[in-house]
Amino acid sequence: MGADISSHFIERLTWDEVARRIAAGHPAILPIGAAAKQHGFHLPLNTDRLQAEWFAARLAQRIDALIWPTVTYGYYPAFVEYAGSASLSGSTFEAVIHEIAADILGSGCKALFVLNTGISTLAPAERALSRLESGKVHHLRIYEGPRYVHAAETLCQQSYGSHADELETSLMLAIAPDMVEMARAEASPAIRHEVPGRLTPSDTNSPNYSRSGSYGDPTLATRAKGEVLLAALLDDLHEQVAAALAERAAPTSRSVSR
Repeated sequence: MGADISSHFIERLTWDEVARRIAAGHPAILPIGAAAKQHGFHLPLNTDRLQAEWFAARLAQRIDALIWPTVTYGYYPAFVEYAGSASLSGSTFEAVIHEIAADILGSGCKALFVLNTGISTLAPAERALSRLESGKVHHLRIYEGPRYVHAAETLCQQSYGSHADELETSLMLAIAPDMVEMARAEASPAIRHEVPGRLTPSDTNSPNYSRSGSYGDPTLATRAKGEVLLAALLDDLHEQVAAALAERAAPTSRSVSR
């Protein structure tokens, strides 16, 4: 990362510089991205963290925001049978997000964007943030924007998937290609019927069996697909954030114009 990007991360700043930027009205970003969550044979356990911090850095450049340290433990019950994967309970994760977000707002930040790279983390994070002051905190569901959804539907060749699959692996090939071992990418078995619950690397009779830990077909991933997906995702994020900031500024603008 260049110096201009790294200067947005508060962990690399002094407290008084953070205080000055908060007082000047800079918004805050809180990334959520696991650092201990299996991602198949071909991606590292910190895949979600790498994505969360990459997205946060690019978004921070666009809106001149401060980035708080990434929440790297979360509610990820589907992966605990794979070595190295760790999961908090839903209630613990909810409490963690609520307390961190409350502290960020308590420090004087007028707008907080929670950038969530998970799926199972969405509901508990939503509950945590709903108890904070409305209008100041915004939960960014990064894979639900219209441009990203359209790009994914257009590019995707796999018949199913949602984890360490064609789409996620393509994103990682565009973000951090040196962290991807495509020679080790392995598709999960053909889906018989989708059943909620944990993936398993050992129970071959389970409908959720995946020897590698992937759910989908990462062998279909390409960097070119990842670059298209990234562009769409970043445009979606920026549009969401710009709309939230404009809505927040609107009352002040109206009062000034009277």
